[in-house]
Amino acid sequence: MSEQRKGPWIVDTRELARRAGLSRDVHRTVTVAAPLGVEGVITVPTGAEIELDVLIESVVEGVLVSGSAHAPIQGECSRCLDPIEDREIEVEFTELFAYPDSATEQTTDEDEIARLVDDLVDLEPVVRDAAVLALPAVPLCREDCAGLCVDCGGKWADLGPDHRHETIDPRWAALTERFRTDRDV
Repeated sequence: MSEQRKGPWIVDTRELARRAGLSRDVHRTVTVAAPLGVEGVITVPTGAEIELDVLIESVVEGVLVSGSAHAPIQGECSRCLDPIEDREIEVEFTELFAYPDSATEQTTDEDEIARLVDDLVDLEPVVRDAAVLALPAVPLCREDCAGLCVDCGGKWADLGPDHRHETIDPRWAALTERFRTDRDV
């Protein structure tokens, strides 16, 4: 096995011996080397630990990998910009890794299906894709977050129900100035 093919994301499938029906469980904790998601919005941050519970099964055309991953997320509320922390995502995934020279490998484009290389499975792309798709497109600190006041930028949660800004239609502003009295000031 080459040095570049070792690591916490790599699973050796040789013990399945390409015999359909054999399987084994894999449980690992993997540290994220680069953030998963959109930085500044919502991510599984660098250094976070992802808990993997995976079943690898030998099937006729390759190795079927199915399992789940649990990871902490952090980011920023899209309405009020408060930090989002102490939350987790759980994702489930299933991926077929085709054996070299199998009918599946020969009849699919290279980017359509994962392939076994030296009887090794790389879980990182599978988990990364599942995690990124599970992240909320519009992250919120809480479901009923009211966001920010468009006029002053204050958080509605802190401003209270009586908060408002008086706005004058610019077409009437000249009349307002013209008829303003001392008691209006």
